[in-house]
Amino acid sequence: MLTAIVDYESGNLHSAQKAFERVAGETGAGTVTVTSDPDTVRGADRIVLPGDGAFPACREELFDHRGLFEAIEEAVVRGGKPFLGICIGMQMMATRGLEYRETPGFDWIGGEVVRITPSDPALKVPHMGWNDLVIDHPHPVLEGLATGDHAYFVHSYHFRVADPADRLAHCDYGGDITAIVGKGTMIGTQFHPEKSQATGLRLIANFLAWAP
Repeated sequence: MLTAIVDYESGNLHSAQKAFERVAGETGAGTVTVTSDPDTVRGADRIVLPGDGAFPACREELFDHRGLFEAIEEAVVRGGKPFLGICIGMQMMATRGLEYRETPGFDWIGGEVVRITPSDPALKVPHMGWNDLVIDHPHPVLEGLATGDHAYFVHSYHFRVADPADRLAHCDYGGDITAIVGKGTMIGTQFHPEKSQATGLRLIANFLAWAP
């Protein structure tokens, strides 16, 4: 089994690569590769889309005519392969993003990416650091996780889903902040599982074992 972590110049992928390689090695879940090659992405058994930075910049990198997005879409939408989006990679699944300017997303899960507006003015944006998850809906990739488990967040925008059924978990930061979304063979985390210690490693292991 090959898991492809997509490299589209969205930031340092070293920590994500190490976390996935560690879990794959411990569980016998095959090989992990970091790649910007569309053919490798197309042929992978699982696809991970990480991301740092701004929504418009990440979209531009994915749609810069290298064929990366087309390979991801072919594998995930038409091929039904498991997909995990992390941080901006998760936000790209939305219909549109409103960071700096309105920018279309993949439109895989209905909704929009909007700025966090805490009800408590003492809470600063970006939302940075550890926060407790609140599980909204069960999912195989969340097996063994529970409300109160900690995850590590760094973001100023979050995914406001159109259908509440697509929000699998949230956290509280002066209001609900979407933490995990999921639909079909697709799942995404706003937090960084590779930085979330036991919670993140469990989620990665579940994803690598998931057979939707």
